[in-house]
Amino acid sequence: MTRYIFITGGVVSSLGKGLASAALGALLQARGFTVRLRKLDPYLNVDPGTMSPFEHGEVFVTDDGAETDLDLGHYERFTGVAARKTDSVSSGRIYSNVLEKERRGDYLGKTIQVIPHVTNEIKDFLSTGEGEVDFMLCEIGGTVGDIEGLPFFEAIRQFGQDRPRGQCIFVHLTLLPYIAASGELKTKPTQHSVKELRSIGIAPDVLVCRSEGPIPQKEREKLALFCNVRPESVIAAQDLKSIYDAPLAYHAEGLDQAVLDAFQISPAPRPVLTKWQDVSDRVHNTDGEVRIAIVGKYTQLEDAYKSVSEALTHGGMANRVKVRTEWLDAEIFEKDDAPARLEGFHGILVPGGFGERGTEGKIKAAEFARTRNIPYLGICLGMQMAVIEAARHLADMENAGSEEFDDEKGKKRFTPVVYHLKEWVQGNHRVERSKGDDKGGTMRLGAYTAYLAEGSRVAGVYGDTVIEERHRHRYEVDMSYRKQLEEQGLLFSGVSPDGRLPEIVEVKDHPWFIGVQFHPELKSKPFAPHPLFRDFVRAAKDLSRLV
Repeated sequence: MTRYIFITGGVVSSLGKGLASAALGALLQARGFTVRLRKLDPYLNVDPGTMSPFEHGEVFVTDDGAETDLDLGHYERFTGVAARKTDSVSSGRIYSNVLEKERRGDYLGKTIQVIPHVTNEIKDFLSTGEGEVDFMLCEIGGTVGDIEGLPFFEAIRQFGQDRPRGQCIFVHLTLLPYIAASGELKTKPTQHSVKELRSIGIAPDVLVCRSEGPIPQKEREKLALFCNVRPESVIAAQDLKSIYDAPLAYHAEGLDQAVLDAFQISPAPRPVLTKWQDVSDRVHNTDGEVRIAIVGKYTQLEDAYKSVSEALTHGGMANRVKVRTEWLDAEIFEKDDAPARLEGFHGILVPGGFGERGTEGKIKAAEFARTRNIPYLGICLGMQMAVIEAARHLADMENAGSEEFDDEKGKKRFTPVVYHLKEWVQGNHRVERSKGDDKGGTMRLGAYTAYLAEGSRVAGVYGDTVIEERHRHRYEVDMSYRKQLEEQGLLFSGVSPDGRLPEIVEVKDHPWFIGVQFHPELKSKPFAPHPLFRDFVRAAKDLSRLV
């Protein structure tokens, strides 16, 4: 029997529901249970795939090609359970499904309403995969009281009533603000948040209270009394030096025990936390430091590159070094003297992105790394910019560029070394796309196999010649330039199984220069750092000890 844990939030957003959900999932795993985590988002976009990173942060991509909320990245990093399309849904998707059914006549002429048709659709989503795991953790996006979230709150209320008693519990995450002028920790916002939740028929079983410091016993008892929970079910979520301290911190606070008590699971299996103790030790006990420059176009919002940031941290943990990242706007490198700002860095990373803005700066960053023998990792667009840089400066193709940038300006300005991908093989079938297709969900998405050249650097990094990585892009490097570029030292060391699409390039006779068309950061975990990030940070560490 699958037990359900619904995680809701109140008072303000961005309190860390996703992190709390991920940490709780990790703690339940540590006690021997199987888990799956899901995210229900109230926005009307079908998925976050067409959103600007400034709107919603990173788009996390699953193996089966879903474009999802960045919280699914937290879920994977903390539990190691690969997310699926069925682990993420939005109001837009729910309403689309309901309207498609209405058009087909599935509702037999009935008037379509939020209750029961929309809420039933949400409940059907929650039921998918029931019985596969011991615990299903479902995070509701937004905060209680948001008008767009009401159908989700009503659906989980109904879901809890539909299931046998003791199969569903509710965990509510709130804020306990500290008022410095009075020297008090205020419980009133949490009381009002719980009151709002109870008004729609949901009574929390566990309160997780975000605070800057510990919660005094007096305030715990007050919260328990006014919010109708047990004192031991009031859990402090204090600010931490690292998110990877969260499982140990929540365990010390008794979160996993409070959840198991709410389900009346007794005696509870003892947790084995060795893995998380090792992770925490690697985060805090380092031997040295490396400086990595991230040259991107969404650098004003770190969440836009959340998985990249975390994967670099994982690479540092594997090498026992602290990775100090500096976020640099690619546009500043389009000035003549700007590349000098990259002096003193031990590694340069150019992440993915869309559109022409900042690309000339990324090309200059790739050139700086190549000519100065600085470790370079180019991801997706970062690989394409490295290829264009090599085409311009090694193969004498001064006008090399991308078809993507010509599309933006409406006229042909470049020799397209990078072109719009119109067809490719996915599994056993051929996918076809045109430039006029809808933007959402039409890219090359999800996991694809790549073959690596024997004896190449990347084959050594992976320790294998067949890999599988996740993609999210609609433009590809043109393989017709392969021979011309390889003669100049840019090796195509990874290709698709049919040999038509380039997956990885590397610079010959360079300490460490690799560009990948896929997104390796999406598969990195603190207890299993991705090989590319592990080796990239190792190369940066080697350089730091030479200078």
